[in-house]
Amino acid sequence: MSTPIWKPNESQILNANVTKFISSVNEERGLKLSNYWDLHQFSIDHSDNFWRLCADYCGAVGDFSGPERVGESMVDTQWFPEAKLNFAETMLSRRDEKDAIVFRGENKIELRLSFSDLYLQVAKVQSHMRSCGVGPGDRVAAFLPNHPAAIIGMLATTSIGAIWSSCSPDFGRQGVLDRFGQIEPKMIFVVDGYYYNGKAHDTIERVKSFLDDLPSVEKVVMVEYIQTYTGDIENCSTLLEITSNLPDKEVEFKQVPFDHPLYILYSSGTTGAPKCIVHGHGGTLLQHLKEQQLHADIRKDDRVFYFTTCSWMMWNWLVSALASKATVMLYDGSPFYPGAKALWDFAEAEKFTLFGTSAKYIEALQKVGFSPKSGRNLEALRGMASTGSPLSAEGYDFVYSEIKDDLHLASISGGTDIVSCFVLGVPTLPVYRGEIQAPGLGMDVQVWNDEGESVRQQRGELICAQSFPSRPVFFWRDEGGQKYYSAYYEHFEGVWAHGDFAEITKHGGVVIYGRSDAVLNPGGVRIGTAEIYRQVDKIEAVLESIVIGQEWKNDVRVVLFVKMREGQELTDSLIQEIKLVIRTECTPRHVPAKILEVGDIPRTKSGKIVEISVRDIVHGLEIKNKESLANPEALEFFKNREELLSI
Repeated sequence: MSTPIWKPNESQILNANVTKFISSVNEERGLKLSNYWDLHQFSIDHSDNFWRLCADYCGAVGDFSGPERVGESMVDTQWFPEAKLNFAETMLSRRDEKDAIVFRGENKIELRLSFSDLYLQVAKVQSHMRSCGVGPGDRVAAFLPNHPAAIIGMLATTSIGAIWSSCSPDFGRQGVLDRFGQIEPKMIFVVDGYYYNGKAHDTIERVKSFLDDLPSVEKVVMVEYIQTYTGDIENCSTLLEITSNLPDKEVEFKQVPFDHPLYILYSSGTTGAPKCIVHGHGGTLLQHLKEQQLHADIRKDDRVFYFTTCSWMMWNWLVSALASKATVMLYDGSPFYPGAKALWDFAEAEKFTLFGTSAKYIEALQKVGFSPKSGRNLEALRGMASTGSPLSAEGYDFVYSEIKDDLHLASISGGTDIVSCFVLGVPTLPVYRGEIQAPGLGMDVQVWNDEGESVRQQRGELICAQSFPSRPVFFWRDEGGQKYYSAYYEHFEGVWAHGDFAEITKHGGVVIYGRSDAVLNPGGVRIGTAEIYRQVDKIEAVLESIVIGQEWKNDVRVVLFVKMREGQELTDSLIQEIKLVIRTECTPRHVPAKILEVGDIPRTKSGKIVEISVRDIVHGLEIKNKESLANPEALEFFKNREELLSI
């Protein structure tokens, strides 16, 4: 589509942070950059200068003296090797009485912390940690809901120079051990339970069971959320005891090198033990400041929301809004309890300025016919972000027709691997249906064909051709770095290949067609799974779907599984309708050879459907780590593949 669905007006362009940053760069460097594309080219051609300018402009606290980077290749590049900083110091640089965190739970529990309150509570928790012997490099784990306690614990941990790693309380015992068992935490934050879909879920017995198999844990901090803890866990203090009984103190910020470990995040782990991906203080800070201020246009006093859990990297991204002196809006529970209005009532009441969510949530709103703008005042809302999977063109239409017609909609894509984005929104550029607006500043994003040639308006592998600060520091327990190297640099030697099948459009935007390892290959033609999902989503009777390539008679055939809406069934006529839509809107090669109904679609705990797990189980391969799935029982259907997939 050549006509944009939204364009910023002159005032929006003039007032955008990125416009002011361009003026600052021009003044500082004596340049004449006039728009985003000029700035992006500068950020690639002069990436050293760009990241230093970004640190200064966006308010990163620390000593960034010395060279911007050393090293010849992308693999061995080190950013700001002489810098000293602490991530938490920028996060806690505002200390007034304005809201820092506003929390709403599904059960209507509401909490509000000012910047001053947050600082004081972090200081007390830091003091407790120090008294327990937690120091730089120690790991602190968290089994917590998306609650202010998680932010307090993270900031106290990272202020010391210890390393934070979290997962949500819906993880089973083995899922927790698969992650925290690898990193051997010295301290752990846990919760007594959580609320979801109108029910309180007690986690005390699960906590006790996994603590028995985490011998490295010396101290436990209990967050009493559903009020079921009876005080029977050894070496355990409650968060309330710590924040109520300890005297007020100042936070002591341990100054650490740029690449000192900050977070440990985890790969999905659906094909084996999750990879433990380590991110550093400096890279995470600079990348998040850049993305939030220059791409998401976050400003002081903005109210920033992302629907997430502590298991998804978007939690790490969300809480970084504190570094821009904005208010972090937290919600924990089902986004559809007691109905689709749950998040939008929160958005209206608290005047969200940025609403972040997944593409699947937007599609779910469409499916249930809910219009967020109906009867609500969303005047404060300037931006909306969508990630987790590609947002369909119809999803763009829905946002502008049913949420707000004057809104910067940013589909964004990156990942846990970089705890940030490769491609994302730009508030001064037009938005086109189905397209991500642009590569991120400082990110030399290209699409390469199989010969390693950069192509435009052709599909290929999304790569990043130059180093950037938020690359992982290393993988935990990866002696020699071989797993790290093979994860990103083997496909095109020494160049970051992200594993996305993508295309750069004539507008300079990007379309993601799905994960490269899930690409369908019938007759040798590469097809992105997202292309098929976009068409199936148009079928009213289908709630959601998953598509795989099945090895069949020395070729690959496309097999589509659909979960029907309540009261609907997959009839022969509906199968023909689905095939016709796909054939008409895509090509005959996209049309599934078989379309089959399933009771549920397996997905990770962060909501991503697991095409590779379904493909593997259909081919008789073992799924090694079902604990990473939110609904592992959904895989059982696919085991009966001979009867299921016979002609």
